[in-house]
Amino acid sequence: MRYFHRTSLPIGDVLAEADRFFSAGRTAEAAGPRKRMYVGPTGRIGVAVQAEGGHYTLITIETDQVGESEADKHAKRFMATVHTRVEPTHPLRGAF
Repeated sequence: MRYFHRTSLPIGDVLAEADRFFSAGRTAEAAGPRKRMYVGPTGRIGVAVQAEGGHYTLITIETDQVGESEADKHAKRFMATVHTRVEPTHPLRGAF
């Protein structure tokens, strides 16, 4: 599955948040200046970021699982976590 999210957080902040969020229970298999790959018992989760429109960061999260797997739930939870970094009053909702 592949998910997209656009945020106003800088690329470095998004990658730091990804490292913090996905490091629990997973190992970082590959890292680059704008990409990360995390591997764990639920599968692989890849995070790629790129500048978009000058003021935004486009986050692409890809898993090697089908929709609604544990890896996909973690990917969606990460996007919601990034959203709360920009808007701290936004409540985290969802069964992920």
